[in-house]
This record gives sequence, structure tokens and C-alpha cells, in this order.
Amino acid sequence: MHFDSPFFSNLFATAQQVLILYILIAVGFAADKVGIYTEKASRLNTDLLFYIVTPMVIVNSFISMDNSPELIQGLGLAILCSFALHFIGMVLILPLFRKGDIRQCGIYRFACMYGNCGYMALPLAQAVLGDVGVFYCSAAVMVFNVISFTHGVTILGAQKDGFQLKKLLVNPGTIGVAIGLPLFLLRVKLPVIVAAPVSGLASMNTPLAMLIFGTYLANTELKTMVKDKNIYLVALIKLIVLPLLVFGLLTVFKVPAQLRVAMTLSASAPSANNTVVFAGKYQLDTGVASKTVGLVSFLSVLTMPVMIALAQM
Repeated sequence: MHFDSPFFSNLFATAQQVLILYILIAVGFAADKVGIYTEKASRLNTDLLFYIVTPMVIVNSFISMDNSPELIQGLGLAILCSFALHFIGMVLILPLFRKGDIRQCGIYRFACMYGNCGYMALPLAQAVLGDVGVFYCSAAVMVFNVISFTHGVTILGAQKDGFQLKKLLVNPGTIGVAIGLPLFLLRVKLPVIVAAPVSGLASMNTPLAMLIFGTYLANTELKTMVKDKNIYLVALIKLIVLPLLVFGLLTVFKVPAQLRVAMTLSASAPSANNTVVFAGKYQLDTGVASKTVGLVSFLSVLTMPVMIALAQM
């Protein structure tokens, strides 16, 4: 057994990312317990995450990319593959979690489809593929933000007034793309006085989301986490079934190897942090959301390296 093999390198890299997440969650958990930063206070920050930080994450991903004809073509293909990834997820969850508490069913379905492709996939893509992997995974992050604020909000049951074109076109995801994409295509280099605040706000995304996550977890009965059969079904779909389907589809269509690895890696990421943030935003069951993301993230330490190794074959 060679511990310096690519498989074990990916295993350790995945474990490190999950451990960092758990440390950030633990800080939020402890802050709530001692009354420094409580669940009530964290709920007030969800709008900050939604309407300011999220668009900045997308804009920052665009202005960080180099612009060339090859990269523009690669970006287009990566975006197409990312939409295919999410479309597969949409079809996959159709028959799932149709019965039970509506405040919980939407959370399970959201967690099955939407992955933590920003925080988990990007560092692993850097380790496995280098800068080109980060470039491709950034496309997946962009598509994630657009679809999660439209389709994702709908399956959570948050859009009680039905489909609205305005909400489809005007949301933090599409606003970020509307600002960032022209900057990328026109090769606009923002001055440091503008780029630095954008980068700084974007960097708040994961720490702030995890602190909020921790406060919700502090008010949850943790011993029920490992007993919830629904969470294991979510893990099966999110960590195994979805990435295998994505890998198979990209292989059939003979997608270039690096893009195939990046998309499979993105598909294999554990349930998104936004599962918890959205639950808080729309007054859903934050306890169920926190337990789901927590356990699925832990299990991803075992599954993500296997999926990456498969995609690299």
C-alpha cells in the first residue's frame, strides 16, 4: 500500500478540507453556547450572505480568470457541462422525499442535488489538475449560484407564490453573472481599489456560512444525526449516484479528460453550505439542514477520493 499514491493524496486533501469546515463550525457552535454569536444573530447575517457576499463570489471568480480564445471556449463548454450536471440532479430528485414534513423534504432534496463545489471542489481541483481545474470548477460554482437561487429556492418550498420571472432574472446569482461575465469577456481589469473589496467580501463566504451553520447546530439534538435514515439516502444520491451518472455521461460524450475530472469532482462534493443558509433564510428546519450537511460532509472524506480516482482513469 503506497500512501504517496494519488488516491491517498486526494484522501488526505479531502479530509483536510472537511476538518477545516468542522473547525469553523465548531467556532460558531461554541460562540452560540457562550452567547457571543447566537442563532438569532446569525439569522440576521443571511441577507448579507445572500445579497452582498454571493454576487461578489461570482464577480471575483470572473475577474480572477485569464482571458484567451481557448479559455473562453473552455469556459463555454464547462458552463454547458455544469448545467448538464445540475439537470441530472433535477431529474434524479424528482421521485425523492415526496412524503413527510414539507419543511424537511425540501431540505433533503436540495442537499441531494446542490454540492459544496466552491469550498470543497476548488482546492481539490487545484491539487489534481492545477489552474485549469480551478477554472473549470469556477464555472460550476457560477452555474450553482444561478440555479440554486432559482430552482433551489423552488424545491425548498420557499417560493410559495409560484414561478415568477422577476425572481428568475433578478437574484444574487444572476446579478453576479451579469456583472462578472462582461468584465471577463471585455478583459476589464478592475483597479485595486475596487478589486480588493470584491475579493475581501468574496472571501467571507465560507467562514461566515460555517459560523452560521455552527449556531444552528448548537441548537440541534446532535445524537439524532446518525439515526436519520433520510440523511444516508441523501449521502448515497449526492456522493455516489450523482457523480457516477455525471462521469458516465461525460465519458459517453467524450468530454476532454481535464474537464471530465473537474465536473466529476464538482458533482461528488458534499451537500452545499447553502442548504443551511437557505433553511435559515426561509424559516425551514435548520436543525435538519445542519445535521444533513454535517454528516454528508463527513462521509465525503471516503467517497470523493474514489470518484476522483475513477474520473482520472
